Amino acid sequence: MSLFSGWRAAFRIARRDAVRAKGRSALVVAMIALPVLGVTAADLTYRSALPTVAEDLTADLGAADALFIDQGMGPVRLEQMPDGVMWGTPQDAPETLPEDERKPVDVPATFPKGSRYLTEQSLPASVTTRHGITDTQITELAVADPLLRGRVELTEGAYPKAKDEIAATEAFLKASGLSVGDRVTVRGPEQGYTLTGAVELPADLKSESLFAVPGAVIVPWQKAADGDKKILPPQAGDRKWLVQGPSGAGVTWSDVLAANEKGVVVRARQVVLDPPPDSEVPMAAQMGGWETNDAEMTAAALTVAAMAVLEIVLLAGPAFAVGARRSRRQLGLVGSCGGTRSQIRAVVLAGGAVLGGVGAVVGVGAGFGLTALFRPMIEDFTGRRFGELTVHPWEILAIAVLGLVTGVLAALAPAIVAGRQSVLESLTGRRGSRRSSRVLPVVGSLVLAGGVALAVYGGVCGNINLVAGGSVLAELGLLCCIPVIVGFLGRLGRRLPLTPRIALRDAARNRGRTAPAVAAVMAAVAGSVAIATYTSSNAAEQAYDHEPNLTAGTAAVMAFDTSQKADLPRARAAVEQNYPVNGGRADVGRVWAGSDCSVYYEEENDCGTIGLVKPTGEGHSCPLKGRGAKELALRISADEHKRLMNSPACVDERWTMVSLGNDDSKIVIGDAGLLTSYVKLDDPAAAKALAAGTPVLLNPAYAKNGEVTLKAVHTYSERDKENRALHPGKARTTTDRLKVYVAPDRYAATPGIRMILPQRTAKELGLHTEDHASVYTLSREPSDAERQAADAAIEQSGNRAYVMTANAQQEDEDAAVLLILALFAGVVTLGAAAITTGLSKADAEADLTTLSAVGAPPGVRRSLSGFQCLVVALTGVLLGTLAGIVPAVAVRLTDLRAALADMRADPMESAYTPIVMPWETIALLALVVPVLAGLLAAALTSSRQKLARRAG
Repeated sequence: MSLFSGWRAAFRIARRDAVRAKGRSALVVAMIALPVLGVTAADLTYRSALPTVAEDLTADLGAADALFIDQGMGPVRLEQMPDGVMWGTPQDAPETLPEDERKPVDVPATFPKGSRYLTEQSLPASVTTRHGITDTQITELAVADPLLRGRVELTEGAYPKAKDEIAATEAFLKASGLSVGDRVTVRGPEQGYTLTGAVELPADLKSESLFAVPGAVIVPWQKAADGDKKILPPQAGDRKWLVQGPSGAGVTWSDVLAANEKGVVVRARQVVLDPPPDSEVPMAAQMGGWETNDAEMTAAALTVAAMAVLEIVLLAGPAFAVGARRSRRQLGLVGSCGGTRSQIRAVVLAGGAVLGGVGAVVGVGAGFGLTALFRPMIEDFTGRRFGELTVHPWEILAIAVLGLVTGVLAALAPAIVAGRQSVLESLTGRRGSRRSSRVLPVVGSLVLAGGVALAVYGGVCGNINLVAGGSVLAELGLLCCIPVIVGFLGRLGRRLPLTPRIALRDAARNRGRTAPAVAAVMAAVAGSVAIATYTSSNAAEQAYDHEPNLTAGTAAVMAFDTSQKADLPRARAAVEQNYPVNGGRADVGRVWAGSDCSVYYEEENDCGTIGLVKPTGEGHSCPLKGRGAKELALRISADEHKRLMNSPACVDERWTMVSLGNDDSKIVIGDAGLLTSYVKLDDPAAAKALAAGTPVLLNPAYAKNGEVTLKAVHTYSERDKENRALHPGKARTTTDRLKVYVAPDRYAATPGIRMILPQRTAKELGLHTEDHASVYTLSREPSDAERQAADAAIEQSGNRAYVMTANAQQEDEDAAVLLILALFAGVVTLGAAAITTGLSKADAEADLTTLSAVGAPPGVRRSLSGFQCLVVALTGVLLGTLAGIVPAVAVRLTDLRAALADMRADPMESAYTPIVMPWETIALLALVVPVLAGLLAAALTSSRQKLARRAG
């Protein structure tokens, strides 16, 4: 028989066997098709969502040929790259004139003759909404013109054409609660417009903005401001020109160079798509060749692909073993008819090729279908419309071939085992015994130890390639040790009840089917735990570096116009009525010496100052700043650096944000309510001290022997007539020693407050005070509607105040990543446990018959299947958790090395690089998923015994 004929027969047998065993075949096809589907969908989504150069041009230009921009340098020669993004002045250019001395540029004069153009100009504005008011951006642009197609698209209604009409993006309409036909008023000039249509920006679906025709907003706003000084003039941005060149010519590189001579930069479509040679680009000589090193990304991609193939092989391999075990009589008949061992192996391998090919085709087809089906959802998530589904045929073909090869690899081990079986064993159904290898666990232990050492060494040295290689080696070494670990499980069941004892011993006795399933679970869980650990650690690092503007869970309403009295009671009522306030309010006052710097700031030394004098020495001066800081940074660890950074002496150097409307002194007027609601200092002694007129110091570094030094410079401006008459003469400086209540160290990082000064104490010291703000505790983050309603109420009260909420660290994306990883690992665990349970049922019929013969109840079948599934899932999850920690820790060591280098260059840079275990994800995988797998296996197993057919 020729080689071709032999394989043709093998494929025919494999095809018929696949059709006959539909359930097993569907399982294998699903195991292969699911990863192929995922990779195909990811490839299509990535390629389609990644904008091409042409799509980027459409997002900027629409259907126009070019965008002309006056860079504000005046009519001087500029140089630019063909992309129109990078530009600059020539090296031999004269010094740039000051902005007020630059001449205007006649931009339309630089257009090619016969061109048509549109102007574009944007400005920020406050507008009314259904809920109240909100801030947005208005762009004056003739969006109805065909030149804007592809950049701005109408989704509902009509484009604005009159000067009292306006269009809004769908994102703006959703946030504002408005709809087409409603009226919108621009606050300030109080100009009213009708919403005629809803539009979308295909390149930025999340943009919340408005569009009006040129001359509809800026000109009347400026006229209103010229006639009424109470109206602020519009803060319009620079004007841009969208140009359509002469028919058939467009805008060429020579047109771009001509515009550069006049100080105009051009982004031209045909120049970007077909750039000129470097010899014709004057700026090219200044730009060095840019090289992108993709070696690390390539290594990471190959590592991920290799681990994905290994995962599928481990998952589908036991399923092929099920088929080979159930077909052993058929394979024995092939051998009895003269078939060689290679031909028996060919039958099993052909089964892998058939099912792998079907899985690849199904996966690729389903990937295309699901990508097209969920395209709108994906576009909304990414915030960008796909121009079209971008297909790279060779990539799709490689993915399909990968699925086919994976099927063959999954069938390789069962094929070798089937070829080794004797014909007699296959025909009689008996299984020979074969000792497990003693060399493999030793080799695996050595590879495991070497991989861990290599990964850790790569992390310490900062080599990510060594980390990746060591992590893969460690996981492969652990894979080699799994048969021994599974064998050890049988010894753990001596004192367990009957069913779990049988399950453990069955797993140990049949390592050939248990070990691959445990390995598959381990591989999936290892990857998930590694990514989850890194994600949790990175989130903890970002939370540590986050600089809050207010205490978490609070909001503050503050007066921002001190020249005119703010109506704080009405502003407070607006917050209390519209925000989710939980509890009462705490009022905050400003304090200053001399003339108020927030009013008399135009001239130098025209107002007073106030501040605490920080003592020097240990516990007061920050050792990470000043002389000796870099030498200290070379000697300390990351943990020691964190301790110093969080110490009261350094916390002011780290947190420099000024909030609550005060100055750098961070001294506020307040009472006990501020302590409990904002500072979160619930200490009766502190409240008693404030009531007695004693200040509360939140940063102990400013106190010495329970006292602080308050230095005030009482400078009064000549323009401050009232106070100047009361305080004639030169400026005076006062230094007062004050007894204070010193709060514990942890309160030194309270945002915006260093010391709380009682009102009466400030008056005794000759300082000026003013009721300035109020702080509220919130039960949750306010919604858009609540914010807009509060802003509208504050606007009606005179618009002399504003509301600020705590800029809490965003954790939604990290939580979603952890949930997705847990779900992925859980699905793989359930699948692998189901496969090994099916194989156990195929092998254990004789044992179950014996149990029934000796009087075991029918429920034993169910419980045995459940415990077999539980053993595989729990063992794989625990091993996977251990394996996943290695790469996560190694990568974090790499990050630590980089952070320490930055810290030693600048001692005030954070070197905190924590390793945080995702205990919620691990608990879900280690407790919930194995129990769920066991319960499902028990529920789906029939308690009735099938009648055995007598052989012969």
